[in-house]
Amino acid sequence: MRVHKLTFAALAVAASLSLTACQNDDDATGQSDPSAASSEVSSGGGSGSGDSQQGAGEESGGEGTGGQGTAAGSGSGSDSGSGSGENDKAGKCRTDELKFKAMDATIDGDTEGTVAVELTNGGGRECAISGYAGVDLKTNSGTLSAKRSGEPVVPGTLKDGETVAFGIHYPINDSGGSGVRITGLVVTPPDETKSVTLDWPGAATLPVTDGTGSPVKVGPIGSAGQGG
Repeated sequence: MRVHKLTFAALAVAASLSLTACQNDDDATGQSDPSAASSEVSSGGGSGSGDSQQGAGEESGGEGTGGQGTAAGSGSGSDSGSGSGENDKAGKCRTDELKFKAMDATIDGDTEGTVAVELTNGGGRECAISGYAGVDLKTNSGTLSAKRSGEPVVPGTLKDGETVAFGIHYPINDSGGSGVRITGLVVTPPDETKSVTLDWPGAATLPVTDGTGSPVKVGPIGSAGQGG
């Protein structure tokens, strides 16, 4: 019986310890539960707040990205819209964007004849044009290329619908002979390779030369009416 009592006592002590351990575990669990719930709220709140911040961040990021996109688009739009392609500078005037018109601009008493060639911007955008156009006269003796007059070049731009002109200066045929008959005018805008052919509005012929150089001169863009 004493052995049984000791066994029961030992069992009772073990049970008591086990119960205490369980209570401690429960207490620990009870203490950890609020912490866990708080963590969830914080995580949920943090997540919600984080989501909110993240959402704000994404919204802000979207604005930032949109801003960058807008800036890039703006930069890109600026390159594309100006054709120029470079920042705010206008792109060069293309042959296909220009309208051409040639007219006799010789003034009575001048020692040489003058043809003015007008270039009108019809491209729907502002474009840059300066320098010397290429000028070739078609004649019954072949093509005659005009020489540059040597006048200074002034950079310029044309708004849509604006016009600029340059002059072509040639010797008047007063030799009494038939001379060299002009059959057409070929104009190539500065920095372009595509040309247009126009009717020649000036004198019908040029005096025959010794072939040591072209007697025809072309002024820079904007020089119409000026001396050669």
